Formats: sequence, structure tokens, C-alpha cells
Amino acid sequence: MGVLMIDVNGNVKGSSVKMNEDILFCEKLTDLAKHNRSEFLHDFKQAFFEIYGKTNTEVVFFASPARVNIIGEHIDYNGGLVFPAAIDTYLYLAIRKRNDSAILYNDIRFPGEKKFSITDSFAYKKEDEYANYLNGILKIMKDADYVFDSGFEILLFSTIPAGGGISSSSALEVGFAYAISETFHFDIDRITIAKMGQQSEHDFMNVKCGIMDQFIIAVGKKDHAIVLDTQSLEYRFVPLQLNDYRIVVMNSNKKRQLADSKYNERRSECEKGLAILQKNISEKAVLDRKIEALCELEVFEFEKIKTIWEDSLIQNRVKHCVYENDRVKKAVTALENNDLSELGQLLCQSHESLRDNYEVTGIELDSLYEEAIKNEGCLGARMTGAGFGGCAIALVHTDFIDRFISNVGEAYTLKTGLCATFFACMAGDGVSKLI
Repeated sequence: MGVLMIDVNGNVKGSSVKMNEDILFCEKLTDLAKHNRSEFLHDFKQAFFEIYGKTNTEVVFFASPARVNIIGEHIDYNGGLVFPAAIDTYLYLAIRKRNDSAILYNDIRFPGEKKFSITDSFAYKKEDEYANYLNGILKIMKDADYVFDSGFEILLFSTIPAGGGISSSSALEVGFAYAISETFHFDIDRITIAKMGQQSEHDFMNVKCGIMDQFIIAVGKKDHAIVLDTQSLEYRFVPLQLNDYRIVVMNSNKKRQLADSKYNERRSECEKGLAILQKNISEKAVLDRKIEALCELEVFEFEKIKTIWEDSLIQNRVKHCVYENDRVKKAVTALENNDLSELGQLLCQSHESLRDNYEVTGIELDSLYEEAIKNEGCLGARMTGAGFGGCAIALVHTDFIDRFISNVGEAYTLKTGLCATFFACMAGDGVSKLI
């Protein structure tokens, strides 16, 4: 057993024999995580002991899921409804309390000890890499007067594609916050944990994200999605009965280099669109009610007043928000009526709006979408996440999944020169302690 050694440039270090052993160990853990949880936990614990040694203190294990947003993209920061589900692909975390104030982090895939103290004030440092997500949570907890009686050791292992648009960072934040709350008996409720994850992104990582990712990871339930009002945080579970269909996640393996800058740009454009709307309501009474967020607009209202946005770009941004919010409502109804064909059509409409009105797709995601919908057994597809790379999803019949993956993967490589990766998934539980 070993851990995979990778340097800062992404190059695997060590002898070829050792390298092969470590790669095989990671592959074994990934397979066990999906098919044999008890054996996975045994091997994960042994890896923990290899790194940190054995003590009389119990090692406790947690699982924090990835998520897919079925529909409702780029409207969580515009007061819209979103329709996410946690999926059965997880980041795993092992934690053990220490008898001193030290904090140690390590990761099986990307090893290298990161050491802090529970007495630290915690500030963002680029060189701390993923530890910043964890330290941001600790700072929020300490600022909220939660008292730590010791330090602790953490070991991570993730089966979630990093940077793929299915929320690997939110899984890390929420999983860590929940593990700390349980380990130190803070009894923090799940919605507060979700808010802590978002606050860490805002205040510590300087990423002005919405609440959706952290929320679904905190409260998700097996075989269900949730429809979430991102303004009020009111939500309800909706059974995700896909029958003979599965959600296939298609990772473009294109790094989302533009995602952060374009995300902030789109937020600014939406804020401009909202300001124009509010000014026209105030000065010209184009509507007989106040609007606090773009997604409060109904489709018929947008169509009635859309000429107030003289800039076609801003009008298109607003159009996406209004119509996407409407698609969420229709998607919930479709699932409640067991109408998967309607759901598939709505997925396609969402992608095309994200491509044409919101302009956050790019050739990689568009290629995955275009090839996916050509295939027999696929009811619909769309990009998911921030865009400009990352992942897309497709709704595919189980009889055609293997052929779908082969066809889409081959065509995608021919179009882009990149190799996509695929996996089928179902709705899983939110963050949980493993027994």
C-alpha cells in the first residue's frame, strides 16, 4: 500500500515500480468505494495509520457527495429556483483528535503534509492550496465562538473529478465542516453548515458563489432532488425516479480557465439588468410591483417589457434567467408526472440558452451536448456548473449507456482533441458519518 506522489507541476514522482503500485492502490480504493464500502474503509484506515500512526483515539470517517444541478443554471445568484441532487460519488474524510494543538492535513492522491495549529488565526495563503478551504471553515467556527479542545488529523480521498463542475470544493467544505461539528460535538445544523461553506468561499476564498452547491451537499437525500428557492432557502424534496434511465456525467476534461472571470462578469451583467428593470419600474411603472431579483419576473412579463433593455447582450442575460427559472418549475412538474421525455427536452432548452443567451458553454461543452443528443436512448443533455469546461450531463437509458459513452467519447475527441471521461450515477445521500 502506498500514496501517489505528485509534484507541483502535476508530474508523478518516484520509481516506476512505486508509481505503479500507488496508482493501482488509488484505483483499488476508487473501485472499493463504489462496490464494497466495508473493505474501502478498512484500506482507508490502514492508509491513515501508515501516515499518522496508531493511537488509542478513534478514527472517524465521513462521506461528502458531489452534486449535479439537474436544471436551473446561473440563476442561484439571481434569486432563482434550482433543482440539484447529491449523487453517489463522494469525497471521503478520516479524522482523529490529537492530544495537542496541531492540525495535520493529508490527501492520498496528492500527498504532502500541511501543518497548522488550532491556535492560528487562519488567513488565506496561495501556497496552502486545498487547505484554504478547510482553514476558512475553521476561521468561521472560531469567529462564531466554537471552542476546540485539541487539534486533529485529517486524511482525504476523493472520487469526485476536481474542477469538473460537480462541486468538488463544496464537497470538501461541507464534508469538513460536518466532520468537525460531529467530532467536537458542536451540533451545528445542516443548513448552517451549508451557509458556513458559502461564507468561506465569499470571505476566505473571495469567490462570490451562490448557496446551491453547499446546500444540496448538506441536506441531500438518496433517490431525491430538491427544488430550492435561493432567496428564501425554502426547499422541498422531489422523488428522482428515473426508472430505466440514469444521469451520465460527461467530464470535458477542459480546465475551466475562464470560469471565474466570466462568472463575475455575468453577475455584473445581471446586476446591470436588474438595475435597469428597477429604474423602469420606479420611473415608468412598467410593472405594478417591485422586483428584488431577476428571477421574480415571469416569462409573460419579460416578453411584455423586454425592450427596456436596449443592449441586446443584457436583454439576453435577463432572458436566460427568466426562462431558466420557468424551466425549473416545468422540470419539477415533469418529474412529478413521471414524464422523462419532457425533462429531457427541458435539459436541451437549458443548454441552448446557456450557449446562446448566457454564453458560458464553449466548444467542449457544446460538442458533448451535440453528440449526446444524437444518440439513441438519450432523452436530453446540457452543461452543468459554471461552464467554459467542466461537466455536462445526459439522461440516458441503461440499455444504451455503454454505446452512448463510446460514441460520444470518440466524436468528442475527433472534434476537440481532448478525451472526455464518463460515469453514470444516481441521487445519493448528503454528507454523512460512515459507520
